[in-house]
Amino acid sequence: MRTRYLIIAMSVTLIQGCYTAPPYQPSSYAAVGLGYSGLNIGINYSTYPDLVQIPGYPVYYDPRVSFNFFFYDGLYWVFQDDIWYASGWYNGPWDRVDYYDLPVFILRVPVRYYRQPPPYFRGWIADLPPRWGDHWGRNWEQRRRGWDRWDRSSALPPAPLPTYQRNYSGDRYPRAVEQQHEIRSENYRYRPRDPDAQKYFQPRVQQNPQREQEQQRQQDQRELQRQQEQQRQQDLQRQKDQQRQQDLQRQKEQQRQQDLQRQKDQQSQQDLQRQKDQQRQQQQRQQQDLKRQQSQPEPKGKVKEQKAAPKDQVQKDKDARQEEEWKKKEDEERNRNR
Repeated sequence: MRTRYLIIAMSVTLIQGCYTAPPYQPSSYAAVGLGYSGLNIGINYSTYPDLVQIPGYPVYYDPRVSFNFFFYDGLYWVFQDDIWYASGWYNGPWDRVDYYDLPVFILRVPVRYYRQPPPYFRGWIADLPPRWGDHWGRNWEQRRRGWDRWDRSSALPPAPLPTYQRNYSGDRYPRAVEQQHEIRSENYRYRPRDPDAQKYFQPRVQQNPQREQEQQRQQDQRELQRQQEQQRQQDLQRQKDQQRQQDLQRQKEQQRQQDLQRQKDQQSQQDLQRQKDQQRQQQQRQQQDLKRQQSQPEPKGKVKEQKAAPKDQVQKDKDARQEEEWKKKEDEERNRNR
């Protein structure tokens, strides 16, 4: 028992020695400054915060401060520098919360209630929760599937505010987690219902450096996995874009080949039509010649064998008549010379 009291006394001494509260503002607004050693993140209210319930959600927020401060299921929650923190007291000290362990109703808080939204919130719908899956990657989305779907009519009522903490501000604010737990046990009977909130409701003793290093290593590993997943998604998108460009180029080449073939087909049709037109014109000329020859009177003594002789026959008959006339002339010339 004596050893236990000695350890508690040493813990209190270390915490008080490492932390010195800065001067408080005269109003209830909080001052956000540089973090202190341990789990202090630099948020310090001079008096108990003015919390307002978010309509339709079992979550409170402080509309008067310039940072993201919430109360849900018996605990305070802060989102700062892309990291979530939780504490049973409004000024901490704070526990860092892994984004895989966040309560769903903290994740569901609409964008408009973040008093200091990060830059990647820009363009997101104000009345909807942040798109955490886009920011934290596919692994997170798969593990927290369904976080953004819930029946609003069956939502649990909000936890009562720990207003007893109004009596503890300024120099009276308890800094040791054991003291905070003792005061809370005497004045606040509510216990969290959310399994993720329950993890951070019990007092946390100062962790040894080895455990802190292990947690930091795990966090770094998860962050590396998230970055690798993002890189993989980018590479996959790049491959899709390249494939899309190749498909587009292939389609253009196919279209060009089809256009060339169409031009060739059109040219062939035009040539074929030209040949048909030439043949038709030639046939028309032949018919006209044949009609002209048929319209000429036949020589006397010659019996017309057929009304429409073929062209070769007509030419032969013509040649025969000319030859006969030549012979007749030759005979007349020969008789004259005698």
